[in-house]
Amino acid sequence: MQHFNRATLLQLCTVPGIGSKKVCTLLARFKTPEAVLAASFRELMEIEGISKALATAVKNHHNDVFVQQQLELVEKTQAKLVSYWDKQYPPLLKKIDDPPVILFVRGEVYKENEKCLALVGTRSPSTYGKLITEQFSRELTRNHITVVSGLARGIDTIAHQTVVVMEGRTIAVLGSGVDMIYPAENERLAEKIVSQGAVVSEFPMGAKPEAVYFPRRNRIISGLCTATLVIEAGQKSGALITTDKALEQGRDVFVVPGNINNPKSAGCNLLIQQGAKLVSCIEDILEEFSVDSRTAQTAQTELAMVDLSRHEEQVFNLLSNEPMHIDQISAQGGLPVSQTLSILLSLELKNLVKQIIGKHFIRAL
Repeated sequence: MQHFNRATLLQLCTVPGIGSKKVCTLLARFKTPEAVLAASFRELMEIEGISKALATAVKNHHNDVFVQQQLELVEKTQAKLVSYWDKQYPPLLKKIDDPPVILFVRGEVYKENEKCLALVGTRSPSTYGKLITEQFSRELTRNHITVVSGLARGIDTIAHQTVVVMEGRTIAVLGSGVDMIYPAENERLAEKIVSQGAVVSEFPMGAKPEAVYFPRRNRIISGLCTATLVIEAGQKSGALITTDKALEQGRDVFVVPGNINNPKSAGCNLLIQQGAKLVSCIEDILEEFSVDSRTAQTAQTELAMVDLSRHEEQVFNLLSNEPMHIDQISAQGGLPVSQTLSILLSLELKNLVKQIIGKHFIRAL
């Protein structure tokens, strides 16, 4: 395993127009970043794929101040640089066509033998999309699968939040520097993710989110994972860029079907038509990971550990993963609305029930 000087490697990677493939080509020939930067113009031009313009850029590139600033920011934010040649670099990411030479990382990006699934979708999910995202995120966490997403509003945020609450492992891949959390309201969530996984980017410290960064970011989301799961995506959703990258990388794509009358499901349903695997339960995913589901057993164990009163058990048994209005729960349970609400509050405090918009309730297990 090679260990390059971080400052010199970073300087080489910031040469305008160089790209990760060219960096790897040059290092394969010259062995170290120092040797690349010290090579003559003629030596650089002898390398296949190195144009006159790129060779000139390498020779004229002096970015010492920027590199020093980057290293100071990395230390200040307790981040680290993980290069393609480091043991900590994710093995699956190495296998994609255009892996980043350097990752800026807060937390631990690679855990040995871990299984990773990308979970992506719309930034404005329906109630159905929110519930399904929470459900799959919980079940993936229970089965020790790391959830990878992009920290965007909507599906991404819900997935990360659910895993964090369950104290599972999750990785957020940014389209900005790891010190420039976007959207800003997710800063606290990002800090929790760092303690339970990692916040990762190939973009330098201080880089603000730019539209052109996100398609490149998406190849890392899919590249870290064995497969990608899509929950609610319109036909022009950025989540479909991630699925395109996953397919290019030879990775599986799973899709949760949606309402045919909902534009937010149009992209998902199209993916299914094109051959993506339709999933309706966690077992559909786990069989691809060669994992035996612990979901039902775990849920039963968790429920058995909770001491429920007769009325609490009665109300809980009325609920499912489908939203149910308080009036319906009260009627079916034969209890007054006020008493039913009190029971539901007690179940919420025991993390057995979740209230959603419009006084509807679902099981949290």
